[in-house]
Amino acid sequence: MLLPKEKQKIIEKHRVHEKDTGSPQAQIALLTEQVKQLTGHLKDNPKDNLSRRGLLKMVAKRKALTDYMRKNDEEGYKTLMKKLGLKKKNPVLKK
Repeated sequence: MLLPKEKQKIIEKHRVHEKDTGSPQAQIALLTEQVKQLTGHLKDNPKDNLSRRGLLKMVAKRKALTDYMRKNDEEGYKTLMKKLGLKKKNPVLKK
């Protein structure tokens, strides 16, 4: 779980404007950090199925947000993916 100070640093790094806390960029960055932490936890505790379920929910939410960004802000999407080190699974959009 992220501490409030860590969350604030991530939001400040990826925010769109001064008072931004909920933009897709900030949410994706927060989810990415939470996924990294939870992945480390699950390596140490492989039988923790409740945390695994939470991880899967986070990954699904992050995917939905990245799909939204790719659809509405292609350039912002590309720069965010490079910044966070995430890979594109399917670069072609279905319309």
